[in-house]
Amino acid sequence: MQNWWLTAILWLGVILLLLPLVFVVITSLAPPDFRPAVSWLPSHLTLANYRQAWTEANFILAFVNSTIVAIGATLCQIVTSLLAAYALSRLNFYGKNVVLFAVIATLVIPFQLLALPIFLVLRTGHLINSYAALILPSAASGFGIFWLRQYMSTIPLALEEAALLDGANRWQILWYIIFPLTRPAIVTLALFAFIGEWNDLFKPLLFTTKPSLQTVQQVLAGFQELYTADWSLLMAAVVIATLPVLLLFWLGQKQLLRGVAATGLKN
Repeated sequence: MQNWWLTAILWLGVILLLLPLVFVVITSLAPPDFRPAVSWLPSHLTLANYRQAWTEANFILAFVNSTIVAIGATLCQIVTSLLAAYALSRLNFYGKNVVLFAVIATLVIPFQLLALPIFLVLRTGHLINSYAALILPSAASGFGIFWLRQYMSTIPLALEEAALLDGANRWQILWYIIFPLTRPAIVTLALFAFIGEWNDLFKPLLFTTKPSLQTVQQVLAGFQELYTADWSLLMAAVVIATLPVLLLFWLGQKQLLRGVAATGLKN
């Protein structure tokens, strides 16, 4: 009986989560005269909205820009988080707990508070209106450092001690032992970082003005202003902008679940 109620609650949660997505997909396939307030279901389905949204919004350039920024920021976060997490979880040095506390403290500081100092630094380095202006502010992540540090704490020290006895140095241990064992957490971090950068609208609006550097979210925001009343076209643009993230999540879902399940088992 208890399992039945639990299953029912889980299915109810799934339905509530999927209803908005189903609405978006159905509306994106509806004809231009479809009005959700009048009828829940369109008279017929069409792909014309996707073709029009793809061509008029210039998604090709936006996809290229967002992909470059998201991949660049994700790779930077993986490298910096991996190195910092290894130092905080395995090395003993003066002020280690203070550094860890500072890293955790960054999690409660909104990026908006740092926007002006970051803008001044980027302007001083002549990096405004460049890919670097969109990648470097996210090159390091307090969440990523803490996330990988927690996962590395679950790896037995005996593996590293055996490697040290065999003559391996710290870099070899990090690359051949820690990195493979930390892969689920790294994939999880990569998914979070990529999705966060792909959906980010604040940094492109603040650090770039060139139309050639517009990201997917900027194009989507501009498209929304032009077609405020055309729900079908707007929803088609939303689906197009969301598909890469859904595909990436589908490819990495197993590693994501493993990383979430294992992280935090040991303090």
